[in-house]
Amino acid sequence: MINSKTTEYYHGSYGSSLSFLSEYIANKTYQDRKLNYIIILFLLAVLIATCLLSRPIFAQTDTGPIKTVFVDEKVYLQKNFEQNIKNKYANSHISFPAKGVAHIKQTKYINKRPIKINIVELNSNINPNLSIKPQIASKKLNSRKTIRRIAQQEGAIVAINGGYFKPQTGVPLGALMIDRNVLTGEIFNRVGIAFFEENGIESYKMDKIDFDIKAYTRAFSIEIDNINQPRMLSTYTLLYTPIWGKTSPAAPKDGLNLLVVNNKIEKISSSPIELKENSFVISGNKNIISKLVKSNSKIYIDIKLQQSLKGAKHILAAGPYLVKDSEVFVDTKEQKFGAIAGKNPRSAIGFKNDGTFIIVAIDGREKASVGMTLVELAKFMKSIGCDYAMNFDGGSSSALYVKGKIANSAHNKEGVAVSNALIVNDDSNYDIQLSSL
Repeated sequence: MINSKTTEYYHGSYGSSLSFLSEYIANKTYQDRKLNYIIILFLLAVLIATCLLSRPIFAQTDTGPIKTVFVDEKVYLQKNFEQNIKNKYANSHISFPAKGVAHIKQTKYINKRPIKINIVELNSNINPNLSIKPQIASKKLNSRKTIRRIAQQEGAIVAINGGYFKPQTGVPLGALMIDRNVLTGEIFNRVGIAFFEENGIESYKMDKIDFDIKAYTRAFSIEIDNINQPRMLSTYTLLYTPIWGKTSPAAPKDGLNLLVVNNKIEKISSSPIELKENSFVISGNKNIISKLVKSNSKIYIDIKLQQSLKGAKHILAAGPYLVKDSEVFVDTKEQKFGAIAGKNPRSAIGFKNDGTFIIVAIDGREKASVGMTLVELAKFMKSIGCDYAMNFDGGSSSALYVKGKIANSAHNKEGVAVSNALIVNDDSNYDIQLSSL
């Protein structure tokens, strides 16, 4: 580094040396020509050595130990990332399927019983081209595909099964938002992971999801209890959009369905109604629907996120919590999970406060791997550094895809067909390479 003092040194020390050199050469009576050349070469060598010594050879960094300044920064960060992973997961099988991505396979023992674990750590500081988002199986919610098919159709390098879904239809059971488009509402205010993006930098938050949904006219508004979810109570007022499927469900007992196209009322029926483009169906009690009809004005939908998640780009809910504020936190009862506490195959995600994102798949229900309880999983997620972590759908749904292959011992080798997944893309794969022409 050249600062003000270094500049003075160059002018003072180098300047006087060069002045002496010129005077010496001018006076040819002191030495013959051959000796002059030797002295000139010697002085040049001294000058070059002085320049090299004045430059800093090493520099301290924030991300690790001392490094050379001559090594490319990105190369150093990747090597540092790889070394840290190897140190953290000693005696494990480790690979690096992409820049900033580590895949770790290990076997852990709890009460002398084996558990096979797959871990993926992602660091977008190493590779800013990594992007993480939820993805549904198809263009409609009522469809399912295996994790491999979802990953391959989206060009993902990593994918894991996501939130819960209704097996009969494939409709996600819980909040799901992709590219700021709310596809489904929350159930029991269960915890979700929210993804933010600002100036190309991704960040994450974990919180219980609570959408505020209203249908309104010029004169009044009504509360909507949920969007694109199966009916839980006959008294609920529900909203269905075209992504739900071809038709809305039938209206509840003593209820009506109201079809709105381009914000105008088009049809009223107690039967299922076809969901057209630019349309939605409000399904609820006759009194509420009649109130909207009598208004004889345009109807609009307003969906707001809770304050803590405003600005989120994607949201995927599942649950329960595993780690919260760097402490084990399993709120099974509060989030109304009754029958998932035993040893099972598991899928989970978490993140560290430094931005590292972690994906975990636990094999279970087999002799070589007995699975984990939720508390065991929570303790494990904390042990690998998660400051926040949550459980995803597990059991036969648990499947982890890494660079073309299912990495864990999934049900039926491929895992069951699921409705949604969390996928990781490396957008650098799509960079346009300019030719030399």
